[in-house]
Amino acid sequence: MDDRLGRPPAETVFTPEAPVPGPRTAVPERRTAVPELPGWLVPRPRLAERLSRGVLGPLTVVVGPVGAGKSALATEWLHTGRAPGPVACVRCEGREERPDVFWPRILTALSGAGVDLPAFDDVPVNELLVARLSAELALRGTPVVLVLDDFQPEPGSPVAEGVVSLLRHTSSMLRLVVLSRRDPPLHLHRYRLSRELTELRTADLAFTDAETASLLSQHGLDVARHVVRALRRRTAGWAAGIRLAAMSMQGQRHPDRFIARFAGDDEAIVTYLVEEVLDVQSPEMRRLLLTTSVLEHVNAELATEVAGEEAGRYFATLVRQNSFLQPLGQGWFRCHRMFADVLQLRLQHELPGSVAGVHRRAAAWLAEHACLAAAVGHALAADDAHYAARLVVEQLGIGQLLGLTATRLPDIPDQWSPAETSPAETRTEDPEPVLVAAAARYTDADAVAEALAEAARLTDALPDTETDRTLRCRLTHAVIRMAADHSRDLAAARAAAAESRALCARLPAHALAERPEIRALTQFVLGRAELRAGDLRAAEPLLTSGLKAAGATENGALRRGCLVELALLEAVRGRFRAAGEFATLATRPPLPTWTARDSSNATLLVVRAWVALARGEPAVVRAELGHVGAALHALPDPFTAGVASLVGRLVNLAGQGLSAAPDALLDTAGPWLPPTLRQPLARACAASLDTPCARAHRSAPGDGHGTADVTVERLTAREEDVLGRLSQMMTTEEIAEDLFLSVNTVKTHLKSVYRKLAVSRRSAAVRRARELQLL
Repeated sequence: MDDRLGRPPAETVFTPEAPVPGPRTAVPERRTAVPELPGWLVPRPRLAERLSRGVLGPLTVVVGPVGAGKSALATEWLHTGRAPGPVACVRCEGREERPDVFWPRILTALSGAGVDLPAFDDVPVNELLVARLSAELALRGTPVVLVLDDFQPEPGSPVAEGVVSLLRHTSSMLRLVVLSRRDPPLHLHRYRLSRELTELRTADLAFTDAETASLLSQHGLDVARHVVRALRRRTAGWAAGIRLAAMSMQGQRHPDRFIARFAGDDEAIVTYLVEEVLDVQSPEMRRLLLTTSVLEHVNAELATEVAGEEAGRYFATLVRQNSFLQPLGQGWFRCHRMFADVLQLRLQHELPGSVAGVHRRAAAWLAEHACLAAAVGHALAADDAHYAARLVVEQLGIGQLLGLTATRLPDIPDQWSPAETSPAETRTEDPEPVLVAAAARYTDADAVAEALAEAARLTDALPDTETDRTLRCRLTHAVIRMAADHSRDLAAARAAAAESRALCARLPAHALAERPEIRALTQFVLGRAELRAGDLRAAEPLLTSGLKAAGATENGALRRGCLVELALLEAVRGRFRAAGEFATLATRPPLPTWTARDSSNATLLVVRAWVALARGEPAVVRAELGHVGAALHALPDPFTAGVASLVGRLVNLAGQGLSAAPDALLDTAGPWLPPTLRQPLARACAASLDTPCARAHRSAPGDGHGTADVTVERLTAREEDVLGRLSQMMTTEEIAEDLFLSVNTVKTHLKSVYRKLAVSRRSAAVRRARELQLL
């Protein structure tokens, strides 16, 4: 897997000011020869095409780690014959490039490619040679392509500055292709800004599934697609890793099992990367690479924190010289997974006593910079679950443990158990590990109660000087209680939510700025409780605020819960159109699947049943109510059960042709109905039996009400809105403004109304609607 054009032979040495040989003077030929097309090469026409387009401009760079297939790609392209002129190839010396060796190779390669150059016997190897060569190339009528493989001179070195000057002064007659493990020091930003630079980087060089399959087939391996995909993902498309895996897979009876185990600790991978990458580093760079390998993402500050000031000073150089570090933006980098595995393995061998300390320093820095999930992961990697628990409570990250956020924390081992069964060494005087244990058990009523009681005792015992810590422990305690009780004990959950709101008010605003899940859960629980207590005015802003917070934290279950409660609130008010809209939003993806602890399902079914009743659809009502019993059996909710019973009685009244609910309908409602809701519920019951849609349903043929020989297609809620305003003699523009719709949308609704009522004019539509008791 040599990632180079040719192999290095013995060198001819030139002194800096010695005359340079002419183009036909003998120099090492294999350094300047176009390589043969190897039989093992995997064709990559998509990338070869990009090189063909790139050489139409002055500069093309191919940057990737060792073994990424840079030279193989260049070789493939060289044999396509799509260069715009003669092609000269030079295999460079990497970081140890000397002008007295480099420039004679350039002249020999150009001569060998058929470029007619004068003799340079009397020209010293310095700026004068570069100027003379630039002038000769600028006079050409056709461009020359120069391929520099493994070109890695230091920035500002004579070779680097010479190539910059050569490229700048050849009047676009030189098309330079550079293959390197790091960004070549050629002022790339200038060419990038002028759109004269073509770049292929590590991500571009990564093998696709099809290319991975082709490489495996070269080794006689015919494996299933999912095995190919797994290998490509495991290696991140790294060509050398795929070929080394293929070599190891030969003879394996179960390739898929081998791929599942294949990682950076494979002997071939370790040997290859240690020899090609790690062993060529300086001691300071090697230590920095090893130490930062435990980090999923790294920037300069974090590298300095974990590796120390001295090693941290080399971070910029490390990033510039190592293409295994892939940029993520805003100064952050990620190490190639397999290279990171190798580095971590070497770290265990070379600096075994430092690993836990590296993880602890990383955890502290990440926690300070609001990267809680990564911080907890490093604390656990340091085998310090106690510190991980402290971080969770200190950073108010309990919602991430309880599943209230899209980002989940790593599972923290439960190091707390009841006093009567726990050995003395597992006891703790800190409340944080016990709170984390309670969060892990919050679905088990008895276990969570025991853990919370112990956590409360330990929190009360904290010294008075640790006020902030005490507040955070108590808020964490309240959040766990809300999560545990909101679907099984509304009174307890409401008390916990009230405590949570009071504690949040005492904490600094910035402490909760990144924790909208706590606000979402608190507002949801309080709003649900206020609705069931009969205070609709208090419930609405709480649920609306909870909905907004749930959206910010991407919590689908809480968002759905708030929408369902808002739908119920509107139904109780008799606003069935709004209730239906909220109910529709509550079922619109992306939303999580229902769980056994989600109490919103039964409530949603009841709301949909009541909305269907208002639309005059008794069959839908009965179908929805038929599912309510099973949902309530898992999680009893007296209020929802009471509303379901009420809707069931209403649909029976509608079947009897009654247009208004009897006054005594709510007299036997039971204790679920708070006194403050009797009046709005009475109005809602009457409204659900007296809506235009319900009247239209009762006016069906043969029922003795209204026009007996006409069946009308049901109007939508929005069409009812438009029809109502039409009867008020409002213009199309006025209707659009009143309903916050466009004029074209109103016209569309009007056409639909005309069609359903079998009319063609406004006045006829209003008259027909009155005949059918739709107005």
